[in-house]
Amino acid sequence: MAFAWRSRVCALRHCSITGAPGCGPGAKGECGTNNPNAIEVRNLTKRFGEVVANNKVCLSVRRGEILALLGENGSGKTTLMNMLSGIYFPDEGDILVGGEPVVIRSPRDAYALGIGMIHQHFKLVDVFTAAENIALGLEGGPVIDRRALARSIREISGRYGFDIDPDKKVYDMSVSEKQTVEIIKVLYRGADILILDEPTAVLTPQEADRLFAVLRSMRDDGKAVVIITHKLGEVMALSDRVAVLRKGSYVGSVETAQTSPQALTEMMVGRAVALDIDRPEVQRGEERLKVVDLTCISAEGVTMLDKVSFSAYGGEILGIAGVAGSGQKELCEAIAGLCPVQGGAILYAGQVGGVEVHENLVGKSPMEIIKKGVALAFVPEDRLGMGLVAGMDVIDNMLLKSYRGSRGPFVDRGPARALAQQVVDRLAVVTPGLTAPVRRMSGGNVQKVLVGREIASSPEVLITAYPVRGLDINSSYTIYHLLNEQKQRGAAVLFVGEDLDVLLELCDRILVLCGGRVSGVVDARWAGKEQIGLLMTQTGKGDAQ
Repeated sequence: MAFAWRSRVCALRHCSITGAPGCGPGAKGECGTNNPNAIEVRNLTKRFGEVVANNKVCLSVRRGEILALLGENGSGKTTLMNMLSGIYFPDEGDILVGGEPVVIRSPRDAYALGIGMIHQHFKLVDVFTAAENIALGLEGGPVIDRRALARSIREISGRYGFDIDPDKKVYDMSVSEKQTVEIIKVLYRGADILILDEPTAVLTPQEADRLFAVLRSMRDDGKAVVIITHKLGEVMALSDRVAVLRKGSYVGSVETAQTSPQALTEMMVGRAVALDIDRPEVQRGEERLKVVDLTCISAEGVTMLDKVSFSAYGGEILGIAGVAGSGQKELCEAIAGLCPVQGGAILYAGQVGGVEVHENLVGKSPMEIIKKGVALAFVPEDRLGMGLVAGMDVIDNMLLKSYRGSRGPFVDRGPARALAQQVVDRLAVVTPGLTAPVRRMSGGNVQKVLVGREIASSPEVLITAYPVRGLDINSSYTIYHLLNEQKQRGAAVLFVGEDLDVLLELCDRILVLCGGRVSGVVDARWAGKEQIGLLMTQTGKGDAQ
């Protein structure tokens, strides 16, 4: 589908209902001109019960631009894009493609209109090849013309700078290759409007740079690109324009060249927020955790951790970096007693009531670890799967770690209620009430509850796996502050993260995993993103410290 497009900037019309910049009944494309946008929404509204996820949103995306969509957790970014891609159907409002009103009831409708969405969690069949995944779901007979398909894939790859083998199985691909397949899949279906949700969440800096080059090539080819991200550095480096949502409503759009990270943050939050991550200087304490030749093998016989060794000290934050699937999850769960260990040792040294406790945690369940007096806390990446119970309220989730210590058949909910209230007040948790199920809370507030519960036990070792994944800036900085508090208290903090900028600013040292092995340990004060990126692909060298 072809759309007329001209590079013209003028004053936006105002929404006839909300007064927000965007659209009105008489708008003719963006800026009220006769020049249609690639896609435009007018007064789009989506409700889930009593919750209004999007409230009369007016927004447009121009052809030949990269638009960054920003907003706090719960601001309605993904809901809005899901309506454009056919996953949700709007309750009110209009969607225009190329200046013409359209109805999008399914992803198939979206594809027919040239709209394709690349989700953060890839939707690929592992045992199929790249070409088979790209062709999957298309109309036609049971026989695929593999030569014609491979030729089309190579043509698309050559046009935009992709590097992909059409005959390669997905299970043999790196994360960036899987993402490439997803992008080619929507391009093969004729997408002129691409929506990418957190596209660099699991990429190395080098892979992210290559993706940026591809997206710029698509923009120069006249395609409209929308990226949903929380990384302001990427927004400033990649986008042409930025649109901001706050609490489900459209705040406004600005040209990227005319704004700053600080100004964008204030638009998202509604107030000034300091963007500097503190790294308080604390004298490194005693060795709290020593991992020696740790080896973990999955039930399928795959080696997830291969003789991993390192030490974590009190008064420091040890960052753990690596591309997705490098063993970060297994390392955290092995230390917490949730993942079977086939070899090595996990040595803990701490104090309980002034008494020294030394334990090898290998072979012990989480409950056995607690009974041994080991002061260890774990914030898993699956916050509503392993961390909290979605159907339970805040009070009951506080009880999960302590109810076994109750005497008699009844559980005293008083201390748990007091702790829940303390966490809610101290961390400014937004919740309908202490007795409301946590599933009704946003991701950032759920994470605050989980982290607050874990640090309430005053751990000597605190393990956090992707504690700010998917969180907005305001919630993320709250978590960073809590981790620094634990560091200053003398705890050893393990921080598994995917944003290298954050790892370099927050952590004291960074351990890099590649393919289940330690490829290096670097001083975060002096290391650079390029060095860590090379270690993540095992092409660099780092000295253990």
